[in-house]
Amino acid sequence: MLETYRNLSYVEENENIEKDFRNPRRNMRNEMLELLHERKQCIKCAESFQQTPENIVNKGTQLRTAPCKSNICDAYGKTFTDGLALLIHERLHNVVKSHGWKQVGKVFTPSGTFHIHETSHISEKPYGCTQCWKAYTPSSNLHINEGIHSGEKPYECKQFEKVFSQANGLERCERMQTGEKPYGCKQYGKAYTDSSALRYHERTHTGEKPHECKQCGKAYTFYSALRSHERAHTGEKPYGCKQCGKAYTFSSDLRVHDRTHTGEKPYKCKQCGKSFYKVSHLQRHERTHTGEKPYGCKQCGKAFTDSSALRYHERTHTGEKPYGCKQCGKAYTFSSTLRNHERTHTGEKPYKCKQCGKAYIFSFSLRSHERTHTGEKPYKCKQCGKAYIFSSSLHSHERTHTGEKPYACNKCGKFFTCMSNLRHHEITHRGEKPYECKQCGKGFTHACYLRNHERSHTGEKPYACKQCGKAYTDSSALRYHERTHTGEKPYECKQCGKAYTLSSSLRIHERTHTGEKPYGCKQCGKPFTNSSSLKKHEIIHSGEKPYGCKQCGKAYTDSSSHTVEKSYGCK
Repeated sequence: MLETYRNLSYVEENENIEKDFRNPRRNMRNEMLELLHERKQCIKCAESFQQTPENIVNKGTQLRTAPCKSNICDAYGKTFTDGLALLIHERLHNVVKSHGWKQVGKVFTPSGTFHIHETSHISEKPYGCTQCWKAYTPSSNLHINEGIHSGEKPYECKQFEKVFSQANGLERCERMQTGEKPYGCKQYGKAYTDSSALRYHERTHTGEKPHECKQCGKAYTFYSALRSHERAHTGEKPYGCKQCGKAYTFSSDLRVHDRTHTGEKPYKCKQCGKSFYKVSHLQRHERTHTGEKPYGCKQCGKAFTDSSALRYHERTHTGEKPYGCKQCGKAYTFSSTLRNHERTHTGEKPYKCKQCGKAYIFSFSLRSHERTHTGEKPYKCKQCGKAYIFSSSLHSHERTHTGEKPYACNKCGKFFTCMSNLRHHEITHRGEKPYECKQCGKGFTHACYLRNHERSHTGEKPYACKQCGKAYTDSSALRYHERTHTGEKPYECKQCGKAYTLSSSLRIHERTHTGEKPYGCKQCGKPFTNSSSLKKHEIIHSGEKPYGCKQCGKAYTDSSSHTVEKSYGCK
């Protein structure tokens, strides 16, 4: 019946086209009600309506009765469910034959597409859904909408075991399997699996943004994008996770979140086989292979692989820190950094290694840790080919080639290639040695130094050379030893070109050019270029003679004197 009302509405409008073309809708609702009151019975068979006109119009319900034989159009043989619908249809004959479609110069001729054609001219959508009040021009679209409400999904894809409410949904799914893309862009030739995707793509060429937010005026290419944006104003998050209850503004975000529970990673890198649960993560990863950095900072020119990294970087210029901790007030540039910081208050470590059970506050810490199990070293130096587990290690290594030392000590002005080295160095100024050996009580500035020292008690040497079998207590000592086999001397003096196996050896050598002697004796004040020379000197003050001859028992303060005696024999 709602269909009947809407059809009658546009019939009345068109009968008055010539009288008042600019305002065809005047008092149509009242006229409709009057006509319905007059026509409570079928004009040919006296069949009664089931509802009052007010209920029909206000509730949007349709009268669905079996067509009677008298409700047949004499001109075209079309059958209607009630006499009022037939009356409206007959009026359309008179309107169209009298006036034609003056808007476009077309005159009505009998065809199956007549009703769709006529409503396109007068901007009517006569087919209304009784559940959501959405209106449609062709009745076929109404049937699609009703299928959404009923939940019926009669179209099944046998390959993926997916079901669809509409036939075109199944067709799209099948094209995904075959790779068929019949809809091509005329400008650039880009092809799509369905026509709607092509229409959306074409707007990227035209710049058309037909969907505008009523609150802030922001316009969007797609209606779905507008709906999503409007939730930013309302704060609505209608999509909730069934497992953990976390809610999202967009259904796509919920689908992505669900993968964190299922472990599904459908997006796979063709080059290295690595899988991701978000397509954006795959795209970002692929740029690590290509080296592409399409997002450039306008202020300093620094380029990034993804737009979010650029946005975060731009805050380093503006100093913006929009994310504040509610407990301690500390502010951060990134929301992720704030979340990570909040875990320092709660002690939460949600990221757990499946192999050894070790837990971490940050997801990136877990990913880095997992590489210690897999042996994966994805970060490779372009100059020398050396590979690293962590990107930070690669960045630090690259500075050995460039000589860059961006981290400076505030107390002594010493520069370092990485922040961790600076932090280690700063402890030497404080004199702090928080890591103490339980066996001998010796203190260390760092936990790794303590672990290496403890192996001197246990005799454990887990790091063995593959060439000669020599074993070491720590991995760095093994790396240095391996250079004696390879002859590698990566640390070169810029002034004289002399090269060294160890970075510490280069630093000591550089002091011969600068004259720097940072290690001073506390007793006599004598300065030295390196700590080992200072330790040897301090033995003179202590009277200690640690180097003894096994043959004659004579003791010496330094190893060189002992070596000389061994060369010439005991006296």
